[in-house]
Amino acid sequence: MFLKTLKKKLVEWLGPWAAYWTIRLLAWTMTFEEIHPEIPRRFWEKGTPAIGAFWHGRLLMMPVIYKGKKLSFLVSPHRDGRVVSNALKRFGFHPILGSTTRKGFSGFKRMVKAHGGDIAIVPDGPRGPRHQVQLGVIELAKRTGRPVIPLTFSASKRKIFNTWDQFLLPYPFSKGVFIWGDPIEVDPSGDRTHLEEKRILLEHRLNELTDKADQYFERKN
Repeated sequence: MFLKTLKKKLVEWLGPWAAYWTIRLLAWTMTFEEIHPEIPRRFWEKGTPAIGAFWHGRLLMMPVIYKGKKLSFLVSPHRDGRVVSNALKRFGFHPILGSTTRKGFSGFKRMVKAHGGDIAIVPDGPRGPRHQVQLGVIELAKRTGRPVIPLTFSASKRKIFNTWDQFLLPYPFSKGVFIWGDPIEVDPSGDRTHLEEKRILLEHRLNELTDKADQYFERKN
């Protein structure tokens, strides 16, 4: 029991620093391309808050691409989420503990208004199913009036882990690509049918972008 508790504590203490420096060192060795950077830029330049959405398995390098002024990041309240939360703080982001289920957004609207800025969400997190958008992110867009901007990442050389989210780890000195998709607007007065249509649209768009990113460097060769 003591060793198990010690292991958990070590993960919580060392995990955030390991994640932070992994991202920093990978970013230092890699070269990146960004497809359709004008999509988020027009929101950043106007100071219009938006919701960025990407799959859980593609989250590692996302801190590299953000160029806005203020970002809150929804993370799981479980142990793994706390590790991610503390790592994100080192990038200057504000973590908010919660989930993408509709129930998980209780009180979240007030937190969003309090902190302002953009929001980053993994809509298939924290535990899946993989690459299936949970309705909470669409509900959040409805309540806040913010558009949802899909985003994905892939690399020319990568390791895909046998985890529920098929976590992607780019190799050092590989090439990375970020691809932004068209924003999805949600009607504040939309009914359940409307919300489900937007949920399906976001899911399809994210999957299409991810497939494109995974094939991006193969097509260029």
